[in-house]
Amino acid sequence: MEMRKGKKIFFTALLALSLVLLVGCGKSASAAKSNTITIGSQGSDLNIWEHIAKSSQAKKLGLNIKTKEITDGAQLNTATSSGQVDVNAFQSWSYYEAYNKQNPKGKLSALGTTYLEPLGIYSKKYKSIEEIPDGTTVAIANNPANTSRDLLLLQKAGLITLKKNFNALGNTKDITSNPKNLKFKEIDDTTGPRVLNDVPVVLISNTVALEGGLHVLTDSIYHEQVDQSTKDNVNILATAEKNKNNASYKKLVKLYHNKEIQAYIKKKYYGTKIEVNKPLTYLENK
Repeated sequence: MEMRKGKKIFFTALLALSLVLLVGCGKSASAAKSNTITIGSQGSDLNIWEHIAKSSQAKKLGLNIKTKEITDGAQLNTATSSGQVDVNAFQSWSYYEAYNKQNPKGKLSALGTTYLEPLGIYSKKYKSIEEIPDGTTVAIANNPANTSRDLLLLQKAGLITLKKNFNALGNTKDITSNPKNLKFKEIDDTTGPRVLNDVPVVLISNTVALEGGLHVLTDSIYHEQVDQSTKDNVNILATAEKNKNNASYKKLVKLYHNKEIQAYIKKKYYGTKIEVNKPLTYLENK
């Protein structure tokens, strides 16, 4: 009788211990999941964050990073706003501002600056801006922020003039002078290198150019310079507005600017992703 009682106590204790361990494991798994930061990105930015996620530098900061690819910028921002993605890494300051203006109920918040990639004007027919003849068709991006950026570069190149209050949501209707009677063809800006075979002049972002085997500093006939006039084109990390003070998310900015990470980026992308380590006030002050 005593032996049976002892066995009963033993199995009861074992069952209780198993339940404790199961609950503990569940909590640990849940905690690990909650400590994971999902970064949404695309193209070469995705490749960079895949590298960063596996790096010893991320481990030193206690950051568990998971990447998620979303190739459409608007969808990526929407996914970030709704919480499907914690932080995104793909957009310029001007793209971010344009998105927030168009989506007042799903605003994002910038966490910090990352880099500037010069936008380039490319052509297989002409070797300089001066060679572009009257009536030439120019391909520009069909999304608001990149459309305005393209037009600003064309103005900088002396090809057009824009109205004085031109902003991130500006378009071809804001052109006040077009002396060469350029014709504009709006394209999906991820197709730039392919379109270059059919359109004489194409504006291509550097991320897309690199994927198409083009180097903005050597292959474009004109490109942005890194100065005050291009600060709206500096790329940022962004999150949902409610997460703007999240300490772990802010560590991602520090992680991106780690010297070893920067050495990797510079080598892999031939110096075309120019580091910009500035406070957000640098972009906010007009």
